[in-house]
Amino acid sequence: MQILHHPDAPQAVGPYSQAIVTGGLVFCSGQTPLNPATMQIEARTIEEQTRQALQNLATVLSAQGLRLADIVKTTVFLKNFADFQRMNAVYAEVFGAHRPARTTVEVSRLPLEALVEIECIAALRG
Repeated sequence: MQILHHPDAPQAVGPYSQAIVTGGLVFCSGQTPLNPATMQIEARTIEEQTRQALQNLATVLSAQGLRLADIVKTTVFLKNFADFQRMNAVYAEVFGAHRPARTTVEVSRLPLEALVEIECIAALRG
């Protein structure tokens, strides 16, 4: 098992790793829309927050030379399921033709009052 860390991704705000590599897979911890430079949530809309959370995932994956296209499964946590369609539009735009398996659930609260958090599992190449 290997701990994966990228200095340009938001630093963990608790006792966990950004990602773990094991068994040919990368398990990424949930990413909220933290701006990695300020460690603050600056994005206000669900669209902006979704885009930032996905960018943070992409940054974590890049530490292993991977891209969003290497993701096989995501889990999306929404503070309000009424935001699903707007989150989904950004998600579809960012992923393009790639369609990983996905689960989306509504939760009562997310860290730092985020509107969205996204975690993923990616496959190593080769």
